[in-house]
Amino acid sequence: MTAANYEQLPDDLPVPQDDGAAAHLPGTEMPSITLPATTGEAVDLSGVGHPRAVIYVYPRTGQPGVPLIDGWNDIPGARGCTPESMGFRDRYADLAALGVEVLGLSSQDSDYQAELAARLALPFPLLSDPSLVLADRLGLPTFTAGGERLYKRLTLVLNAGRVEHVFYPVFPPDAHAGEVVDWLRRAR
Repeated sequence: MTAANYEQLPDDLPVPQDDGAAAHLPGTEMPSITLPATTGEAVDLSGVGHPRAVIYVYPRTGQPGVPLIDGWNDIPGARGCTPESMGFRDRYADLAALGVEVLGLSSQDSDYQAELAARLALPFPLLSDPSLVLADRLGLPTFTAGGERLYKRLTLVLNAGRVEHVFYPVFPPDAHAGEVVDWLRRAR
């Protein structure tokens, strides 16, 4: 069996469809939920997005030497968390120039997230929400794979503590950061 290359997407991934699970989010106030960040700090989500922040939410990243969940590539929207993070890293200067704070968020624990942040040299923090508190408080879409409840991929654009825009579903994830930058430039 060949090891997965988490930095590249297979050509035959299924495209996720919009099931309406994020339609209620625009205009929603971000709740006061404090999550650990890969910087070692705790981040209160109600305090981000002043004026703007992008929180890209993803199911789970792959880790070299650790096999994917069985059938991962067959789940629409599951594969691509590492390339998505790389895209936000590569477009970080554009986002910062727009005055936007960037955060990644998944249910993986802080140690797992810290390994990814270091390996990919991410210039922004990743947040860990292993209990999916944000999903429960905001009604974010989730799915179950490998016996775990995971976030479906989406991106929240926050403005003054409220959800201004939602990207859902996100596909392809490796081009998504550019889509966010383009939207933010138009929204200025």
